Amino acid sequence: MAEKGKLYLIPSPLGENDPSEVIPLPVLKSLEGFRTFVVEEVRTARRYLSKAGLKGKIDGLEFYELNEHTEAATVESYLKLFNDGNDVALISEAGLPAVADPGAQLVALAHRHGIEVIPAVGPSSLMMSLMASGLNGQSFAFCGYIPAKTDERKSKLKLLEKVSGQLKQTQIIIETPYRNDSLFKDMLSTCSPSTRLCIAANITMPDAYIKTKTIAQWKKEVITIGKRPCVFLILA
Repeated sequence: MAEKGKLYLIPSPLGENDPSEVIPLPVLKSLEGFRTFVVEEVRTARRYLSKAGLKGKIDGLEFYELNEHTEAATVESYLKLFNDGNDVALISEAGLPAVADPGAQLVALAHRHGIEVIPAVGPSSLMMSLMASGLNGQSFAFCGYIPAKTDERKSKLKLLEKVSGQLKQTQIIIETPYRNDSLFKDMLSTCSPSTRLCIAANITMPDAYIKTKTIAQWKKEVITIGKRPCVFLILA
């Protein structure tokens, strides 16, 4: 049987940082060894790789997209990329690949076919926000995106707050940036005054904003988050 290559999970910056500010040098150096990349969006990946030191070499690389629009059959076809011992690098739009990211499908494919998966070190908005929140870092749950419709969202928030109180567990939520302020508004109107809420926006960026307050305190200082990448954490 022909040898299969390995799948490397390569983190990317969370914002417009220079990659050298947030990605370890050995990881950046490793990029020079790949010819095949599976990425969420080719334009973003090419820009990242150019900044990471591959400027002038991009046109010699192969890019394959894997995002929310990619069909399952297409993902399965990517198995051929590992033929003849060819290593493949997986890159997300921001942060860690395969975490709240369609790239998880490629990782699952690799495991099904006995392909070695190698994660590299890089920034995680989820872990960095938890680190900085002052909330329970021993028991926590990543809840991903919750419903966008107000009534459904409020019901979900009540449920997460109940679970948080029962388990003393931090609940971590993300949202599409243009819905940040509507989610924040619903949190203020739904959660108990004593529930603690951390808002962590633009992590690793010069204008990073990370604050934890009770809902009662937030109501006295309502802010506009805007369309910044943001993580919300609650602990009842």
